[in-house]
Amino acid sequence: MTTQTLSTAATQLVESYGNTAKNVINAYRVGNERAIGFMDQRWESALHKTGKKLSAEVRGNALSAQKKLSACYTQGVTLASDSADTLVNKAVALAGKGIHQAAANASQFEKKTGVKALHTIAGAAVPAVAVVTKLASSLEKQSGLLANKLAGKKAAVKVAAVKRVTPFRKACARKAA
Repeated sequence: MTTQTLSTAATQLVESYGNTAKNVINAYRVGNERAIGFMDQRWESALHKTGKKLSAEVRGNALSAQKKLSACYTQGVTLASDSADTLVNKAVALAGKGIHQAAANASQFEKKTGVKALHTIAGAAVPAVAVVTKLASSLEKQSGLLANKLAGKKAAVKVAAVKRVTPFRKACARKAA
């Protein structure tokens, strides 16, 4: 079993929650796109059923209004989901930097004071973070399945995978810790 630092485990946990948030955002986007498509289809069907009861001008105006409404709604959904996606990316990146900076600061504190209590506490916390990370990975996987189910076809979602720790990352984690 590989040894893992608290900062590495916490970073993986934050990334997993970030992927879950992205999956939920994608499910929101795809679900709304399907709803818009359904609404457009029902509107056109209703206009078709009216037959000759509506004049060509009224029918044209109704179709034009529906297209403008759909375009406005689509633009709103796109703007909201893209903004949320960007926000999640920034939050995950900042949280990762914060975690690594806190680990570096703790390391410097221990070097300056000679007290190794923080290292001992961090080592004790790693198993708990590992368990929470497994639960978060399960949540991430289920959110990916939800987004795929809403899409009706395969959507571009991130599904939890086993994260391989390279020797370079191990060395960086040791330096930070």
